[in-house]
Amino acid sequence: MTFEDLGLSPDLLAAVTEAGYTEPTPIQAQAIPHLLMGRDILGIAQTGTGKTAGFTLPMIEILAAGRARARMPRSLILEPTRELAAQVAENFAVYGKNHKLSMALLIGGVSFVEQNEKLDRGVDVLIATPGRLIDQFERGRILLADIKILVVDEADRMLDMGFIPDVEKIMKLLPPLRQTAMFSATMPGEVKRLTDSYMMNPRKVEVAPAASAAETVIQRLINVRGGFTEKRKALRDLIASENVRNAIVFCNRKRDVKVVDQSLRRHGFNAQALHGDLPQAVRMATLEKFRAGEISILVASDVAARGLDIDDMSHVFNFDVPMHADDYIHRIGRTGRAGREGHAFTLATSADDKYVQQIERLIGGKIGAGNVATQSEPAEPAEPVSAVEVEEKAEVAADAKPSGEKKAPRRRSSSRRKSSDKSETKTETEAPVAVVGEVKKPAVEKTRPRSGQRQPKQKEPSELGMGDHVPAFLQR
Repeated sequence: MTFEDLGLSPDLLAAVTEAGYTEPTPIQAQAIPHLLMGRDILGIAQTGTGKTAGFTLPMIEILAAGRARARMPRSLILEPTRELAAQVAENFAVYGKNHKLSMALLIGGVSFVEQNEKLDRGVDVLIATPGRLIDQFERGRILLADIKILVVDEADRMLDMGFIPDVEKIMKLLPPLRQTAMFSATMPGEVKRLTDSYMMNPRKVEVAPAASAAETVIQRLINVRGGFTEKRKALRDLIASENVRNAIVFCNRKRDVKVVDQSLRRHGFNAQALHGDLPQAVRMATLEKFRAGEISILVASDVAARGLDIDDMSHVFNFDVPMHADDYIHRIGRTGRAGREGHAFTLATSADDKYVQQIERLIGGKIGAGNVATQSEPAEPAEPVSAVEVEEKAEVAADAKPSGEKKAPRRRSSSRRKSSDKSETKTETEAPVAVVGEVKKPAVEKTRPRSGQRQPKQKEPSELGMGDHVPAFLQR
C-alpha cells in the first residue's frame, strides 16, 4: 500500500514525498482512512510506529477547507510535554507546507505575547499542553466552541503525569459534536474510562500488542555488582566498547541526570543533560543540537522517553531501571525506529530485581535472554585514584545521604570517656576556665603585687583544741 491509496490530496502527497516517505506504516494505513471519514478512533501502537503522521495528515486534509476565526481554533492537539508539542508542530510545518493553514503552539516556558498575537488572528491548528491551555482559557484569551477535531496524544503518559483531570476538564469545554482521536502505547483503566465517556463508538486501531517492544530493538541486561559509582563505570565501559553513533542515557531522578552527565563529560564523552527543571529555551536548544549531531549522548529523565523522533538513533542506555514497567517500553522505543536496528542496555543491581521482574512480566519474556552480560569478573589490581574519581566519590556520598537525615551521635571510646569524667569531677572544685583557641587559662589569675604594695597576710594554720588562731611561738 502507498499513500496514494489512502485518499490524500495531491498537494499533501507531494509534501509527504518531499519528506522522504513512500509507504505508510501499519498505524497510518489503518488510522488515516477512518479519520478522513470523520470517525472517532482509538489508536494503540508502540512508540516509533508513526502515530504523529497518522493524525496530522488527515487533519490537514480535513482543515484544508474553511477558515479560522479570532480566538476560536478549529482543531486541538493535546500533548503531555513541551517537547512532544514542539515536535508535532514541526510535523505540521513539514506536511502542511502546500496548505495555508495557521498554527499556534501553546506551551509553558514561552512568552504569552507571541501566543496571544497568533490566537487573536485565529488559528486552524492549536497544539497545546493541558496546563497552558486551561490557563489561557481562564484568562479569556481563547474560546473552544469551534473545535471540530480533538486529538489526545500519548494518553497513558497523560495519566502518568497526572494530567487526566485536566484533559477531562478540557473535553467538557469542547462542543459535543466533534471528531476525537486518542493515541496511546498502552491502555490503562483510567484511559479506557476516558474513551468510554467522551468518545462516540470509537474505532479501535491496534497494530501491535499493548506494551510490546519493537522487534528491531536488541535488548540486553547488565548486572552490576556494586552501587552508583560501579554503575557509572559500567556505563562508560559500555559506551566505549559499543559502536555508539548517538544515544540517550535515561535516569530516574533529575539529580542523577546531572551527576551522570558530569561524569561522562569529565571522561571525555560528548554529553549533555536534559530534564524538566531546565528552562524551555535550554531544553529546545539541547534537543536541536542532539538532532544535528553536535551532541552524541543525551542524559535525560523520562521527559525524553515519549515521542521524541530522533533519526537513526543507535543506542539507549537505562542507567536506572524504570520503576514503572510501561516506561521501559517507551524508553527503548527511542531506538530501532523505522525498521532500523537498535540496541537497548539496562544496568541493574540486586536492588532492582523487582523492577526487572515487572518489566519481564509486561513484555512476556526475559530481557536479553541467553545473552546477558555481567560485571562479575575478578577485581583488577588497585590503581592510583585520580582527582576525577575523588570528586565522583564525593558526589556519590552526597547523593547517597537522604535530605533531612540526622547524623547519628558518635560514640566515645572508654578511655576518652574516663578522661572526660575526671575532668568533669575536677572542675567542680577548681575555678572555671576560659577557652581561647586551643589554650585554656584560669579565668582569674594571681598577679604579683607591685613594688611598695603590701602583700596580703597569709592565713595561719589552725591547731586542734586552740580554735582558729594558734600563737606563733607554739609553732616553733
